[in-house]
Amino acid sequence: PFEGIGLMRIEFILASYIGEHPLYLIEIGQSQKFVDKLAEGIATVARAIQPRPVVVRFSDFKTNEYRELKGGEKYEIVESNPMLGWRGCSRYISPWYEKAFRLECQAIRKCREKWGLKNVWVMLPVVRTVWEAKKVLEIMREEGLERSKDFKVWFMAETPSIAILADEFSKLCDGFSIGSNDMTQGILMIDRDSERLGQMGYFDERDPAVKRIIAHLIKVAHENGCTVSICGEAPSNLPDFTEFLVRAGIDSISVNPDAVVATKKLVASIEQKIILEKLAEQHERALGRSVKRPKEDWEWASQWDENIK
Repeated sequence: PFEGIGLMRIEFILASYIGEHPLYLIEIGQSQKFVDKLAEGIATVARAIQPRPVVVRFSDFKTNEYRELKGGEKYEIVESNPMLGWRGCSRYISPWYEKAFRLECQAIRKCREKWGLKNVWVMLPVVRTVWEAKKVLEIMREEGLERSKDFKVWFMAETPSIAILADEFSKLCDGFSIGSNDMTQGILMIDRDSERLGQMGYFDERDPAVKRIIAHLIKVAHENGCTVSICGEAPSNLPDFTEFLVRAGIDSISVNPDAVVATKKLVASIEQKIILEKLAEQHERALGRSVKRPKEDWEWASQWDENIK
């Protein structure tokens, strides 16, 4: 009952199957070992669900997590807040990690070209600026990975900047996958690992500011031909948040395997509810009665005015 894998985190392969820092392997002359093992891990999943797509997210370990890999202490700096530090695209384009990122690209290419696994697509995490996204895509092209009809490139939407500049980022990718935890952290300036703020109820994806920026991303992405998904536990744990996503026009939802059936049923019930509401509105208008629904907390006033006309 699923249509593919919307987010495959290769960090699990790095930690449990490879276990060694890629720069350490490069230094000791075992670059190919990294490429081969990473490709094998990805291919195992891709073969199992073929021809359905598996969206492989490039590595998103933080500096403290990379330090735990064998040889990692030599290559990783110590950051006071790794969550907001050297991770994602900023790592790939840096002179200190670029050659390791190229190995990840080579593993993806091996899956697609050597083994014919054309259902392997990719996703870039922690995309902060347009210029860095362009640099990452250029490195990918140099390694033989370029967007095409059968090779999709997605961006994680975790930073407020990617939502605010969705029209510009849409020119560079096929779609966005919302990381609601990091997006909430960025919008509300909250450390998602802060126990105290969590206890006080500050960390909540349902905050109107978070929902408003997500709704904006969905709207602008659709206007520019991109799809929008969401990954994480929020859709399966927060039914009201899922209803917001459906009403805002989300294209797909990625959840853990054990939540697939329940989430599909929830989405179906929400869609049925929306259909019944629209039928009721049409009936009222047919009778010549005015229809004015309440404004949602995530809607801009102008959007609400447009929707009730």
